[in-house]
Amino acid sequence: MEKKRVLLLSEGFGAGHTQAAYALSSSLRKLSTDVQTKVLELGSFLNPRVAPLIITAYKKTVTNQPKLVGYVYKHQYKKSLNRLTTLALHKLFYTHTRSIVRQLRPNVIVCTHPIPSAVISRLKRLGVQVPLCTVITDYDAHGTWISPEVDLYLVSTDEVKSKLMLRGVSVDKIRVTGIPVHPNFWEHPEREEIQSRFNLKNMPTVLVMGGGWGMLSDEVVNQMLTRWHKDIQLIFCLGRNDKVRISMEQNPIYQKENIHIIGYTNEVDKLMEVSDLLITKPGGMTCSEGLAKGIPMLFHNPIPGQEEENVHYFTSRGLGEAITSLDVVVNWMNRLLHKYPDIVRKRKRHLAQIAKYHPTQSAQSIIDLLEIRSYPSDQSSV
Repeated sequence: MEKKRVLLLSEGFGAGHTQAAYALSSSLRKLSTDVQTKVLELGSFLNPRVAPLIITAYKKTVTNQPKLVGYVYKHQYKKSLNRLTTLALHKLFYTHTRSIVRQLRPNVIVCTHPIPSAVISRLKRLGVQVPLCTVITDYDAHGTWISPEVDLYLVSTDEVKSKLMLRGVSVDKIRVTGIPVHPNFWEHPEREEIQSRFNLKNMPTVLVMGGGWGMLSDEVVNQMLTRWHKDIQLIFCLGRNDKVRISMEQNPIYQKENIHIIGYTNEVDKLMEVSDLLITKPGGMTCSEGLAKGIPMLFHNPIPGQEEENVHYFTSRGLGEAITSLDVVVNWMNRLLHKYPDIVRKRKRHLAQIAKYHPTQSAQSIIDLLEIRSYPSDQSSV
């Protein structure tokens, strides 16, 4: 029997979208031996020279002009990508997408970023017959995610479901599954083994992350945390930002006991497992990974727009707190020092309540779509 083929498309605008695609890929293969998957960052695959330039420009804009990013997000909030925009995107960057679909012959396409979702939607309008599943990887529903050609939306919360319905999306096209994180985040290996592997001590631990790009720009908070280095272990995870990592490694402020500075790692799940507090930019994926690990979170420097919505969701449910002042950080350091057992007990209670966010929910929804809506993807259908 031929395996069902699932093509997962993302883009490299932040690490979270592609991480969600790989998380789904892993969960799908664990859930069914009759499914094979392929993950592509579509723009980078089709335009390996141009795409990195665009992503770098976007990163600089996010870093240097966050208010502009927020303005664009809010200005376009209720607007889908119109047909002229998707045509321009297709002509400029995605001309060969149809050929990719024809070559790979997927039974279902899953998009974890709105741009490939819009590109595939356009191909469907032109006659490509393949079910399209769009996974919204934030705790909000921006208009660019929405297209009539999407057969199924997988969303993070009931609130996002309601926002889609208010914009005319049929309820039978929406499933609340949580944002899919890699299955590793749902596992709980022995803390002692992880501590030994990373040369960590068995003591209260804070993990500081800036996302896959390592955007740790809050130097005031970072330096203030070092005051507690004798009693609280600090792990600064810099992602791919080698410039900041090297600068911190050479700074005497961080050259103290119990302070660890690391670059990009694919073992964030293990670092979260042995940490007791996560200080992070509130990207949808990192927040969801923290949710799976049950770790309390502090949020700093949200990008205006979707990250602000992520903060609102988690803080309104008592799952995190925004760093509105340095007093917030001081309060949590004191809690780690003086109320550590309470933090551990609350985390255990949280872990017992979050089964509904397990990534098998998303994977099972895609398998259901495969069984109900799958087309025989021969070349004639595309």
